[in-house]
Amino acid sequence: METKMTPASVETRQALGEVLSAFEAFKEANDQRLAEIEAKTSADILLEEKVGRIDDALNQQKMAIDRMRLDALRPAALAAEAPAKTAFSRYMRTGDIAALSEAKSASAGALSEGGYVVPDTTEALIDRQMAEVSPMRALASVRQVASGLYRKPVSRGGATAGWVAETDPRPQTDTAELDLLEFPVAELYAMPAATQQLLDDAMVDVDQWLADEVRDVFATQESAAFIAGDGNGKPRGLLDYDVAAEGLQAWGQLGYIATGVEGDFPASDPADALIDLIYAPKNAYRTRGAFLMNRRTVSAVRRFKDADGNYLWQPSLSEAGASSLLGYRVREAEDMPDIGTNSFSIAFGDFSRGYLIIDRQGVEVLRDPYSAKPYVLFYTTKRVGGGVQDFDAIKLLKFGAS
Repeated sequence: METKMTPASVETRQALGEVLSAFEAFKEANDQRLAEIEAKTSADILLEEKVGRIDDALNQQKMAIDRMRLDALRPAALAAEAPAKTAFSRYMRTGDIAALSEAKSASAGALSEGGYVVPDTTEALIDRQMAEVSPMRALASVRQVASGLYRKPVSRGGATAGWVAETDPRPQTDTAELDLLEFPVAELYAMPAATQQLLDDAMVDVDQWLADEVRDVFATQESAAFIAGDGNGKPRGLLDYDVAAEGLQAWGQLGYIATGVEGDFPASDPADALIDLIYAPKNAYRTRGAFLMNRRTVSAVRRFKDADGNYLWQPSLSEAGASSLLGYRVREAEDMPDIGTNSFSIAFGDFSRGYLIIDRQGVEVLRDPYSAKPYVLFYTTKRVGGGVQDFDAIKLLKFGAS
């Protein structure tokens, strides 16, 4: 079946044009600011405020484009529903358990500790929408498991190989040094509420409604855990692991590059720290490399230029694209720390090889029409885990002297 990209809407094209126009205005104002600093060692306060306002406008326009892209990705309602989906819809609307019991799908009608398991199509819809709003889900590897603990054997090196001729003996080579990484899952929950009148409305797609309601709540909690979670009742975050200066790290530690300045980039050639960060991972990891930082850090690096006066940060030229820095994608994660003394505010690398997200199969929903009358609550749970799986794939930038 041939698949074609949906053309960008008039609103999206207009928003992309506004981003490009705002970026041109930002470059003009920032160039003027830099010229004043060079001439007078400081810039006019009004010009500083102008640059800041344009920078904020760029952030707002980028967020608007992201919202349009998410709206465009929402699937249209199906004309005919599968039996499992129909049964689940009746349960959501009326609490009819018999409909679930009669469903032919093994993914519906099974009461467990948290409620009834949603149909596969509904679970896929929730996962797809979460992937669009969760920065780490968009970058990392995601694996579905059927148990509460995923164990992954990894090689720490030590294996050897050699060349031999056709009739030469094959001496035994050294075996690899293996380690076992464990990724337990923890329970993530949300409790959206609806009125019975909304549920009675036949035009309302309850699967889409549930996915929309839990998407942002789940994504917010997940994103925070994937960045800084301590692994206790939640995934272990990227910044929870031990770190060491690049080249001195042991197994289980993430390497970092220091900017050389406490809480800031160097005043001279600040982009050199970013270049050092890019070349810290091996080439195999740089091929699919991406930056991860929050929007305030993006605002800081947006002002950097190369020796020819070209800006290193560039906006996306398409609806589905990402902005770039030094030719690599930039993903914004608000849970990454602000630039500060000894902060690890920027990460770079191949996150698909470096970080693993574990989803236990099955999103469960328990309908509760009693606790918050006249509203019907839907206690929705999802089990998620995560952690670093390849410590060589991701490097951090430390805003410190060493």
